[in-house]
Amino acid sequence: MSTRVIENEATAEHVAYCWDKLISHFDGKAGPVPPFANANCPLFVTWKKRSRANPGGEPQLRGCIGNLSPMDLHSSLGKYVLISALQDRRFSPIDAGELPLLECTVSLLTNFEEDLKWNDWEVGTHGIIIEFESPSNGYGHSYSATYLPEVAKEQGWTKEEAIDSLVQKAGFRGILNRDAIRLTRYQSSIHTSSYQEYLARKESS
Repeated sequence: MSTRVIENEATAEHVAYCWDKLISHFDGKAGPVPPFANANCPLFVTWKKRSRANPGGEPQLRGCIGNLSPMDLHSSLGKYVLISALQDRRFSPIDAGELPLLECTVSLLTNFEEDLKWNDWEVGTHGIIIEFESPSNGYGHSYSATYLPEVAKEQGWTKEEAIDSLVQKAGFRGILNRDAIRLTRYQSSIHTSSYQEYLARKESS
């Protein structure tokens, strides 16, 4: 096992900047200047949306994109705000009318541990990256995919269910021996705020 330690903490400032960035985009204005210290870290930006009919229910995923390699936080966070909100191919682009129903989460990824077995991680604690080659096509095609630490817990998955879902997410269709998987586990520091929390923070600042 090899370890790559990256220590950064997600804060309310990071998430407020994401809201500022998206709203500036809708208003056709220049983006804000990052109000937080710069760093190099992997990150994801996640948008979720509550139902108008059931605003107290669990929010549903609306967009989530990031990068697993360390990046300059000042330049990359604003980039992934817009990519996750407007270019996640699983969803239509977010529009300004949805803002009151949205919540935003910034995940700064830390503590990468590589070259592990497929089940050497804990649900609710670790995010996972899987890598493997196709066992049957003879061309050595490689696959990879990741789930953030909160995904398996939110879905109520066992380790087996999470790994099998991730194999499908990677685009592999067939029978795979889980022991063929190379796994990296990591943790994350996250901060979330709803649109209403964002507005309240701006009013009080």
